[in-house]
Amino acid sequence: VFGTFEVHSFMEQTHKVQKKIPEKYIRESSMIRGPKFLVRLKSHTVFENTPIKLFCTVEGYPTPHVKVCLFLSLSLCVCVCLSSCRCGIDDTAMYTAVASNSHGQASSQASIIVKSESKLNSRVDAILPEIKYTKINITFLETFNVTFGKEEDCVTLACKMTISPNLANLQPDALWYRDEHLLKESKWAKMESGGGVAKLTLTHLAKDDEGLYTLRMVTKGGDAVHSAYVFVEGTELMLSCAPRCSLLSALNLNRIYYNTISYFKVSKCEKVGTENWTQCNDSPIKICKYPVPGLFEGHSYYFRVRAVNSHGISRPSRVSEPIAGKAPEAPSNVYASETDRTYVVLSWSAPAYHGKAPMWYYIEKVGSGSWQRVNTKVLVRSPRYGVFDLNEGKEYLFRVLSANMYGTSEPSEPTKPIKTQELRGVPSAPGQVVATRETDTSVLIQWAPPKEPNNLIGYYIDSCVKGSKDWDSANHKPNKKTKFVVHGLKTGETYVFRVQAINELGLSEESQESAPLSVRAALSIEYALPSAPYDIALLYCDGESMVLNWKRPAHSGGAEVTDYYIDRCNVAKKAWKEVNVPPIKERLYKVPNLTPGSVYQFRVYGANVVGLGNASTSSPPFKCEAWTMPEPGPPYDLSFIEIRDDSLVVEWKPPVYTGASAVTGYYVDMCKKGTETWTTANAAAVDHCYLKVKGLQTGSFYVFRVRAENAQGTGKPSVPSDRVCAKTLPGSQEIKCGVDEQTGDIYLSFESCQMAEISKFVWKKSYQEITDFSKGLAIKTSGSNSTLLFKNPDKEDVGTFSVAVTHTDGVSASYKITAEELAKMLTLSYDIRNPIIPLKTELAYKILERGRVRFWLQAEAISSAVTYKFFANNKELVNCEQTKMSHDVATGTIEMVLDHFTEDSEGTYAVQIQDGRGKAQSSLVLIGDAFKAALAEAEYQRREYIRVKEGTELYTVANLKKESAFHWFKNDVEVIPEVPADLGSGVCKLLLSQFSKKDVGVYKATISDDRGQDVSQVDISGKVFDNIINDLTRVAGASAADLVIHCTSEGIMLQCYMKYYTEEMKITWAHKDSKITASERMRVSGTPAMATLEIVEPTEKDKGVYTFEIKDSEKTNTRHLELSGQGALFWFSDRGKVVGGLPDVVTIMEKKTLSLTCTVCGDPKPQVTWSKNDQEVEPGDQYVISLDSGKFASLTIKGVTLEDSGKFTMAVLNKYGGESVDIVVSVYKHGDRIPEIKPSPTPKRIMPPTMPIVIPTAAKPASAPAAAPAKSPAPAPKSPAPSRSVRSPTPSRRK
Repeated sequence: VFGTFEVHSFMEQTHKVQKKIPEKYIRESSMIRGPKFLVRLKSHTVFENTPIKLFCTVEGYPTPHVKVCLFLSLSLCVCVCLSSCRCGIDDTAMYTAVASNSHGQASSQASIIVKSESKLNSRVDAILPEIKYTKINITFLETFNVTFGKEEDCVTLACKMTISPNLANLQPDALWYRDEHLLKESKWAKMESGGGVAKLTLTHLAKDDEGLYTLRMVTKGGDAVHSAYVFVEGTELMLSCAPRCSLLSALNLNRIYYNTISYFKVSKCEKVGTENWTQCNDSPIKICKYPVPGLFEGHSYYFRVRAVNSHGISRPSRVSEPIAGKAPEAPSNVYASETDRTYVVLSWSAPAYHGKAPMWYYIEKVGSGSWQRVNTKVLVRSPRYGVFDLNEGKEYLFRVLSANMYGTSEPSEPTKPIKTQELRGVPSAPGQVVATRETDTSVLIQWAPPKEPNNLIGYYIDSCVKGSKDWDSANHKPNKKTKFVVHGLKTGETYVFRVQAINELGLSEESQESAPLSVRAALSIEYALPSAPYDIALLYCDGESMVLNWKRPAHSGGAEVTDYYIDRCNVAKKAWKEVNVPPIKERLYKVPNLTPGSVYQFRVYGANVVGLGNASTSSPPFKCEAWTMPEPGPPYDLSFIEIRDDSLVVEWKPPVYTGASAVTGYYVDMCKKGTETWTTANAAAVDHCYLKVKGLQTGSFYVFRVRAENAQGTGKPSVPSDRVCAKTLPGSQEIKCGVDEQTGDIYLSFESCQMAEISKFVWKKSYQEITDFSKGLAIKTSGSNSTLLFKNPDKEDVGTFSVAVTHTDGVSASYKITAEELAKMLTLSYDIRNPIIPLKTELAYKILERGRVRFWLQAEAISSAVTYKFFANNKELVNCEQTKMSHDVATGTIEMVLDHFTEDSEGTYAVQIQDGRGKAQSSLVLIGDAFKAALAEAEYQRREYIRVKEGTELYTVANLKKESAFHWFKNDVEVIPEVPADLGSGVCKLLLSQFSKKDVGVYKATISDDRGQDVSQVDISGKVFDNIINDLTRVAGASAADLVIHCTSEGIMLQCYMKYYTEEMKITWAHKDSKITASERMRVSGTPAMATLEIVEPTEKDKGVYTFEIKDSEKTNTRHLELSGQGALFWFSDRGKVVGGLPDVVTIMEKKTLSLTCTVCGDPKPQVTWSKNDQEVEPGDQYVISLDSGKFASLTIKGVTLEDSGKFTMAVLNKYGGESVDIVVSVYKHGDRIPEIKPSPTPKRIMPPTMPIVIPTAAKPASAPAAAPAKSPAPAPKSPAPSRSVRSPTPSRRK
């Protein structure tokens, strides 16, 4: 190019420098690195005929090749010199040096401008003429819309446009952005531009490709922009995550599968396209972030990530861009690019450095005291370094020093105080969520950020159809802004929305749901404003003011028209002025301060929440003269309801000006469309402000007006109404009248066939709006249904009731309640509100054991809220020990047990019952012979009775002799008592120890001698059995000790000692006032000496107050125990545990190496043992057992053989207990078919503590048995545990 070039080599200088470099750096220099310019080409401006030289220095391995017409290869770097002896004007150009090797290429450019000596004062513009930019207009003809795709799909975004003027040398630049980041041409993104078309092809979709895509057509005079969102849906078998720089992040996961991931695997490679991928992490990564150590400065690395769940390992993510340590320049601007609880990642700007010797950095920190060097053993080559082992929540200062083989630089300026984070968990829930309409298929969602972001990463947005519980995710990667457009919604459907925040630890709680929003296109300002009012009428003038009325706008703009503004104009002066500054709420206004005799015109504006609408047309000229005519003025505000095919109801308001006397009536005139003849609809004047006009022609249009009348005559007519069509609205319904079967309320119900968001139901009586609700009227509205309730109906409710629905096409109806109909409904209402409880049986009696008498009756049905009173001889009885009253809701039985039935009990007995509004009464007469028979039977039963005392004893008293033979029988089978009968004492006992349902039966006592035989029997079942259990419960409840805690192998057990316990007793366990239901995890049981509640695998949620209740017929005994702090849970949470990582089944080919690795925990650190087929594995050359950091346990089998097939068991144990898991290993020969073994998940077996665990509690009272409590019954087997390695690293999402 220059004609002659000189090449200067610095080989000798390079060798001198290499001799001084330590051998360590020589080894590193042989590692793979791409080409890089150490000294770049520099631009020059010279005069012609001046010699010029261009230098550049390049490094790389393998040695790069530099092409600028000639090249020179060196072992370490390439230094090229381009020389021209005499430069000419033709040599003005841009020169490029390109260096390349097998790992890439790099280039450097420089401009050479050669000036003419004859034109020293000429400008460079003479050589490079100035370009005057032309304004270019770009109009998009076709654009890309919101796009939905799946991973691995190919998607093309294209825009067609017109370019005016279309100049070949001034074509616009097409720039593509994703989430405001400029995209570059790559194998993942192909770009095309030209011919009025710009295309972006995403060749292989991944989660990273989701976002807002923007096409910006840039010209010298401006740009044109179009944007749309691209959604990427994940697949179940292909989880994708995207690494970035050396601290990897894999947060762009599809949330649908995020919660099923067990951990991640990070791999690196120094040359893309090869399979030399090496795994970076030795232990499982549970969060989407990992610092990769052990990288070499100047080397290029590629990274990828794979996710692991219970189904296996996902396909690798998209390979990252090449990452290489950069040679820094100046140690300045030191700052923390990332902070965490225990580490800080520092970044800085390198010093200006052009030497060829390697350079590294030292990092120093100070917390309190003097500066300390952080990297004493590690040389930092990159301007980024992670400082670890810091204290949480503490402030530090950092500074950086640069160094090479010749010495160390001065330290950089210290950073500002950098405070490490504190562990705060997931973010708090986002704030209020607001949904706003955008298009007919999309909604804009905005929300307040969480009060505690805790290293917030982004947000997930969910949508749900109102009334359902099916939540759908709107985005598949975190959205970083506090607003988002949800696409793909159904037009007209009503949705609610919620938002969740996410950080490295997981998802926050859901925000509160947004207000329901119907999906419709947002109105533009033009259509959101109300239309103009019209038909301004003069209602009265007193000579100084005028009363005006007007009709409301025909179009409200979708919102209520709430304000009006009036302008006036003096016709003589022709100047419009505002009448009112505060808005007018009603369509009736008195305009003051007018000039008598002047003529005025008026115009009115309507306003809603959006803004002010257009002005009405000017009113007719009104002269300001006082009205003195004796007739009344015009009525106003005509409206129509109950429009049907042949009739309608006209409503109006009375005139403002009544004339010389009061208004006595009204006439309604009507005019059919197509005629100009007004006919009066009512022959006689009506004295109210409504009239039902009948006899109309279906489908015809009519106009109405109203005239008021007083004693002096008929006044002016009102302004004619809008035309109305006599036709029933499609779907119209009438009002339904009835009586509520539950409450007895009379109701009028109406279902509207049309509804707008701002529609309201207006109920009227005699066409006057109901505003007084003090007499028991109530209105209940739900959706399109409204009901008028008469809570206290009476004869005053006779009349015509009507309802109208605002902001519709006239939906309305009426109903006339007559006196006869009201009387029938009042009768039915009374019967519903005052029902009679039907009885199956009237009051009766039954003689019980010990001579007690049971008075009872049975109703068809009663509720738990039933109340009742018993009377004896018109004296009310109270519920006490002598007269026990009770009821059974299930059977409808109400009873009273009279304990002492004597001669004084003769008389009349009655019971009164009330259940809600229902009532009933029954009586029983026990007088004379009936009473004598009942008393005789009671005295007989009193002679033989059952007594309970610390167990159950049946005994009988008789006139015995020594020769008498005494026997006990149960269900006609002889029972031999433990204690022989003592015939001498006259008392024979049968002791029933541990009384329960097994003792139910008929018991007989027989005694015989030479005088004959006597038999006595008792049936212990039914009520007799219940009474015995009730007495036992009373004894047990009185002896119940305080609750104590006992540790078991599976959890903790709450125990309550008592004199006697059986499962038939009525006991209740509660936690935080909530009744505990027996389950696999909460085991309710007991022994004859105590009642127990066992909590299996207790957690933090099990803390709180526990209550034990034992209830008899008279009293409830309660015991409490507060389970708080760590004392009750530490042993279980600190025992040895297997966190996860082991498979259930392993299939491997012989002679391979098998590594079984999992994570364990426990405090103190647990011991790990391995066994094969229940025989402990001894470590050796083949079996290698390790436990790293007390967390990662592994068993490595080198060169597995067929003998290694079998069941391997890993046991984790410390002093608080532990767990053991089984792994089935199947070894097959090379070439054999892989055996198919279906995994059968086996639960973890919990191992008891190696030493007794005693939790201090209050001492047991003396009433508790002195002997050690009996062993708890064996717990039921646990349900099979799920397969391991299926838990998510973050909390599960609640839908």
